[in-house]
Order: sequence, then C-alpha cells, then structure tokens
Amino acid sequence: MRKYLFLLSCVAASSPVVAQSYDPRAPRETVPYRICNGDEEADCRTEFGSRPIRPSTITITVTGTPIETEDTGQPVTIIPRDEIERVQGEDIARILQRAPGVTISRNGGVGSFTGVRVRGGEAEQLLVLVDGVRVGDPASPAGGFDFGNILPGTIAQIDLLRGSNSTVWGSDAVAGVLAVKTRSDSGINGSAEYGARDTLSANLSGSIESDDAFLSVAGGYYTSDGFSAAASGTESDGFEQFAVTARGRWFLSGTTELFASGRYAEGMLEIDGFPFPSFTLSDTLEYQETTQYSGAVGLLHDNGPLYLQATYSFADTERANFDPNFDTAPGFTSDGHSDRFEVKGEYRVIGPLLLNFGADAEWTSLETNFTPRQDTSIYGGYLQAGIEFGGLSGHVGLRHDEHDRYGGATSFGADVSYAIAGDLRLKASVGEGFKAPTLFQLYSDFGNELLVPEKSTSFDLGLAYKDRGAPFYAGVTFFRRDSEDLIQFVSCFGMVGGICTNRPFGTYDNVAQARAQGVEVEGGATLGDALQVRATYSYVDSEDRTTGNRLARRPRHAVNLSVDWDSAAGSGELLRPRFGADVRMVSDSFDDAFNSVRLDSYVVVDLRAEMPVADLGSDQPLVLFARVENLFDAQYQTAAGYAQAGRGVFGGVRFGF
Repeated sequence: MRKYLFLLSCVAASSPVVAQSYDPRAPRETVPYRICNGDEEADCRTEFGSRPIRPSTITITVTGTPIETEDTGQPVTIIPRDEIERVQGEDIARILQRAPGVTISRNGGVGSFTGVRVRGGEAEQLLVLVDGVRVGDPASPAGGFDFGNILPGTIAQIDLLRGSNSTVWGSDAVAGVLAVKTRSDSGINGSAEYGARDTLSANLSGSIESDDAFLSVAGGYYTSDGFSAAASGTESDGFEQFAVTARGRWFLSGTTELFASGRYAEGMLEIDGFPFPSFTLSDTLEYQETTQYSGAVGLLHDNGPLYLQATYSFADTERANFDPNFDTAPGFTSDGHSDRFEVKGEYRVIGPLLLNFGADAEWTSLETNFTPRQDTSIYGGYLQAGIEFGGLSGHVGLRHDEHDRYGGATSFGADVSYAIAGDLRLKASVGEGFKAPTLFQLYSDFGNELLVPEKSTSFDLGLAYKDRGAPFYAGVTFFRRDSEDLIQFVSCFGMVGGICTNRPFGTYDNVAQARAQGVEVEGGATLGDALQVRATYSYVDSEDRTTGNRLARRPRHAVNLSVDWDSAAGSGELLRPRFGADVRMVSDSFDDAFNSVRLDSYVVVDLRAEMPVADLGSDQPLVLFARVENLFDAQYQTAAGYAQAGRGVFGGVRFGF
C-alpha cells in the first residue's frame, strides 16, 4: 500500500502539456502544439493544427494512445527506420540489442527460435504487437512470440517499454511491451543484399496516395543456407521466408478516418534435433514450416480534446514439424488463433486534466494433432487519469480483467516525469503485470486447470537528458521487478497422486518466485558534425527466489557500443561515404535453472560502410552498402549446444524515389 500512496502523491502534484494525438490527414506523423508569446503558461495557447515532429519521440506503449516519451515516467526506447537501415541486414537481434536491458537467446541462425529477454524477464513475458495487433502464439507452451519469424526489412519503427504495464495492456505485459510498426513509406523504396552462407534478401515498399486515402504495401524475401544449428554439427540449416504487410487509411473527414493493416508471412526453417539413441543435440533432417497472418480494421476519431479508436484484430500462427527419416507427413502440427475487439481513447477533460481509457475482449484458441481444440476468453477495462503541465506530468491508472477459466485480476500503474532543469528530467514509475495461464499449460497432456496468473510489480527511478533522437542524450535508470506465482514445468518422474494424477510425464504449476533488479545506463553524442557515438550498459541481477539460483540465460552485464562517421556531414555534399562499427559485450550466464551449465561471456564486433552513389531526388538516394559481421569470428552460444554465426561479409544496394 505504501508504494501506491507514494506514487499517487507524486502524480497528484503533476500537470499538462498539449494533447498528444495525430492529425489524420498529415502525410507524416504530427501532433497538436503550443504557441507561446511569453515565458508564462498564461501566454500560451494550444493550436489543434499540426507541425512535423520526430516520429522517434512518439510512443503508444505507455498509455495506449500517442504520447511523447518525455511526458511519461516509464522507460521507453524507440528505434526508428533510419537506425534500422544504418545497422543493416535482416537479423532483428542486432537491432533489438541496442536497447538497454535487452539480451537475446537463439537456437541457431536467423529464423531460428529467438527469445528476447527484457530486464531478466522470461521471453514469453514480453507482450509483442505488430501494428497494434497482439501476435503471441496461443499454441506455444508459454504463449510467447518467436522473433525468428519477423525480419527488419518491413519494419518502420520499434517501441520498447521496459517495465510491467498490465494496467493498459492486460495479460502478458509482465516484462514489458514491444510494439512494431510496419513500413508505410511515401514513394517507392527498396533494397537487395547478398552475402555469406549464400544469403539473399530483398525488400520493396510503396504507396498510393490521394487527398482522401493512403495505401502502402511492403514485402520482403529472405533465403540463406545458414550453418549447423547444433554446435557439434556440420550440416547447414537454412531458412527461407516471404512476408508482406499493408496499411491503409481512408479520411472520412478532417477528424475521422477508417484504417486497416495486415501482415502475412510464411517460412521454412531447417532445424537440428535429439535423435535416437544418443538423444543429444546433433544434425538431423528435420524442418519446420510456419505461417503467420494478422490484421486489424478500425475507426479513429481525433478532434483535439477527444481521441477515440475502436479496433477489431486477429492473429494466427500455424506450425508443422517434419522429420523425413520417419514420415513425409508432419509429426507435429499446431494452430494458435486470437480475435480481439477493443476501444481506447484519451479525453482532455478541462485544463490540465486528461483521461485515458479502454475496454477490450479477446478470444484465443489452440489446436494440435495431439490436443483437440481448446479455447478461452478474457475481458478487461482500464481508466488512467493524468495531469500534464509545463515540465511536470504524471498518470495513475487501474485495470480489471475477467478470465473465463480462473476469475479476475486487477492491475495498478502510475508514473511521473519532472523537468528538473531544461531538458533534464527525473522519472519514476510503478507498474503491475500479470500473465494468464496459456491454453497449453491448462489443457494439453501436461496441463493443470488449477493454475492462476503469474504476477509482477516493477519499479523505476531515473534521470534522462533528452532522448535518443537528440544529438546529445544520456540517461540512467534503476529498476526492480518482483514476480510470483510463476508457472514452471514440474516433473512427475517417480511420483503418483496429487498434482501428478494422470500426468505421468509431468505438468505445470505455480511454483516459482523471481526478482530482477539493476541499473541501465545509456548515452549518445555527436562530436563535431561527422562522428556519432552511442552506448548502453545494463546490469541485471536476477534470482529465482525459491532456490536462490540465478535465472537461466540472464547475463548480469551487457554493453552495446556503436560508432558512426559520416564524411558528408556538415559539408553539404550528399555523395560521400559513411562508416560504422558495433561492439556487443555480454557476460557469462547459466543455461539451466540448476546453474550447472555455463554459457561463456563473448564479444562480437561488426563493421559497416555505405556510399551514396546517386541522388534520386528523394530523402533516400541510391546507396551501396557493405558490412562484416562478427569480425573476429567469435565462437559463442546464447543457448547451450546451439551455434551462433561466425564471420560473414555482406553487401547490397538501397534506393528510394
């Protein structure tokens, strides 16, 4: 109760800035703005027209509606399209690890299962959205999203909230929220790349625009012979994927629009397994086919004081695993599906007061060749009050959800952001999260229908000077997250009766508690006109509170450093080379809950270069680029027994007109 009273007192002292909502007719993202004729607030007025702003200052992850990152006390990292292109390549892990608090584990090369852990949370405790659609797989054991199935070529922006926020987002937002926005470029943009391990990728995006409508389509293709996923193997395991995304808007008036989005991806991944009689990870002929499709359609109204959005969305993930040594038919198939309807909005009540609100209903289903169709539903709603004024802003909210299997869950959240001096801000937040038991955990052959939700409470306190889009920025954040009723697999070997009744091979139970705490430091500087340096450091102390052991695959230390030099900066010339380097240093960790299998520390260095060769009359000239990944051919593992890519050289072309 004391933590609630403390944050409530902070929020009660806060007040507003301007409404953070988009002008739907603007060709680029815009927000209403303040005009001041003096230094006092009384000399200012709000104009509900629009002016261009940097998209990298706007996020939806904290309130569910557009808001500038400086107006929230919650920790948010935004990675825009220009940074994605600067990193180069189709490995999303190389992009996500630029955010503080993020570590990656992967079972092989690009396309293999890729888990993203934020601040020591489980990979499945991160809520993932693509164009606002929840894309976790209800048919997977823990219901998470596999980042091996999304490539950066069709991504415009990534927003990462590093903290519990079930107050706005409901179930699954325990470790945070990651929102992907797909590309909706004006004109035509494309790229093609070829390199090591016979890897080829190509992306193309374009749009059709009028005064009343906008339609954009982006597509990408990737294929690679890869390398052996098993570190002990010699046979290459390849990956091939095709993906297409679309986003459209139809402006019914200056304040109202219809919108729709969709994504379709299908891929084939060669995998290694645990063959008889050794049952150790080694080369096999197994492969997995995955098809994902998702979409949304809705209505948005924004007249300045009131922002209102109603959306229907769906997502589906189908998987089929094959082993040609045994059968041409798949040995395992699964289909996870979700449908969701939600209404959310923001209302500027009067003066400094605002309300964020929302209600939603979600229906999920699971079906495998071993488990007949199972389904469940959850309904929820939230109300979040805010005060924003000058350099002080804050929000406090409450949410309640009802699950048709286990009952209700209530979540609280609050944050405050205060400008101490100029652009230096003190930020603090508290958030609660919960994760409903998955259909697999409830109803599979290993299921337990008595499970209750996992729960968490996270705290943040930090200082921030500007944001990542500024020439100079810096920040430090101290955090802690306590989790309880964590669901783990329980072995029933040699046990009878009780929870193991009719579950001879094991089951799931709420048996674990965990704590993760630490500090994140980040900063960037543009030195002169040409040199830009960025760095992040994360210290994460994670502990299984039941056993006292460190949590598996959670390194305590992670450093990411990037350096970019643009020879054309400040010269007014376009066609001059740019160079860059990325260094990733990760400390050792353990692969298992018993802390008996160690994963060694590693350092990976990448070099990048690009050369504009022609001005095509757009923001995107014709650019030749190249890079060397893992320059020193470091041999390391992020999951025991699974190899990671060695040195590789890649080159390509990027254009826009």
